[in-house]
Amino acid sequence: MDKPIEISNIRIEQDKDKSRRAYIADFKEPIHYGVHGGVKDFYQVSPEVEQPSTLDHIVAAAGG
Repeated sequence: MDKPIEISNIRIEQDKDKSRRAYIADFKEPIHYGVHGGVKDFYQVSPEVEQPSTLDHIVAAAGG
């Protein structure tokens, strides 16, 4: 293989409540990440909106 078939181009913005937005390459809308359940309790935060964590997305991707 002479050339990579994909290069990730991602920008991440983080808020104080552990929520994050990932802007991925050519997609207009960001992917939202945050905390919920035990992760929320661990970090002792109360986000306005609970979101899936990055771990949730990794597990979903590996299972799919």
